[in-house]
Amino acid sequence: LVAPAKPVNLFTVATMVLWLAVITGGTLGMIRYAETPGPVGTPPGQWPAASSLRPDAQNPTLVMFVHPKCPCSRATMEELARLMARCQGRLTAEVLFLQPAGAPTNWSRTDLWRAAAAIPGVRVLADKDGQEAGCFHAGTSGETALYDRDGKLMFHGGITIGRGHAGDNPGVDDIEEALDHAPVRPLVTPVYGCELTGTEVGKEGLACKR
Repeated sequence: LVAPAKPVNLFTVATMVLWLAVITGGTLGMIRYAETPGPVGTPPGQWPAASSLRPDAQNPTLVMFVHPKCPCSRATMEELARLMARCQGRLTAEVLFLQPAGAPTNWSRTDLWRAAAAIPGVRVLADKDGQEAGCFHAGTSGETALYDRDGKLMFHGGITIGRGHAGDNPGVDDIEEALDHAPVRPLVTPVYGCELTGTEVGKEGLACKR
């Protein structure tokens, strides 16, 4: 004898459908967020006179601005380490970490700071109240500008393929290309990271939450 089919529990089916919809929506949302770049500033075409930094007279200078509490920027540190290893002796790098006014001295000394400081050829500095970021018109963590020995802009943008995602990307490729052949006009790529300024600056919370 064949056992009679059990009646379908519509409530269970509806619950499963709703659960799948929530999971799918959340996954798609995270993917969209990971692939959505931050606002890209327009750095000056010539090294800003108001900056306290100066370009290296021997090699092109890379200037990067980082929010010390941005989880997305861990991938940027990985890519910077890879870039500096591949361009050893051909590139000088300055990485500036946001240090909001009134924040404790060690506010910017996070794991990102230590990761940057461990990369050969990189000098790490605190950017007090984002003054240098203002000089270079940087608005997103991981935003990078490359200037030649004469202070002319060759590249600006990011060096990751998404928020928190390391791997081959146009930014690193463009910087290496610029070092080999100075571009006629600056090369530009998207930047993926937290905003350098905003409501979270000076607080322990993050502007970027993956």
